[in-house]
Amino acid sequence: MRLKYIAALSMVALLSACAHEKANTGDSNGAATTVQPSGPVPGSEADLVATAGDRVLFDLNKSGLTSDAQATLDKQASWLAQYPQVNVEVAGNCDDRGTEEYNIALGQRRANAARDYLVAKGVASSRISTISYGKDRPTQEGDDESAWAQNRNAITAVH
Repeated sequence: MRLKYIAALSMVALLSACAHEKANTGDSNGAATTVQPSGPVPGSEADLVATAGDRVLFDLNKSGLTSDAQATLDKQASWLAQYPQVNVEVAGNCDDRGTEEYNIALGQRRANAARDYLVAKGVASSRISTISYGKDRPTQEGDDESAWAQNRNAITAVH
């Protein structure tokens, strides 16, 4: 019984030690080295989301960029300038009201507006593709203004 208790306690201690990353470790010569905290891989989609944001929102039945959208796209343009090897896709989306044809066209205008803004900020157009999903890919479930507002967007994704 005692042996099982000691084995279980040892396992908990071992797992606990593995769960904590040490800030400083020693190399084979005893010199301290610093372990960098983990985060998104530079140039990845997670890095884009964390650094610049991946989406801009639009007003009802509009494809014009708001000042908030322009601020996000400015950050995206700066991020893309840091990673010239990265290509992106901008997907235009709509809320679930309106016809399929109308929403596909509106989603494309939204994606194009975001792409055109990024190009005007110096991002090569060859690095940006666009697509419209219309109302087929909601990011927020619900049939109220709050959900609809979140679904009227253009989302930039590393491609």
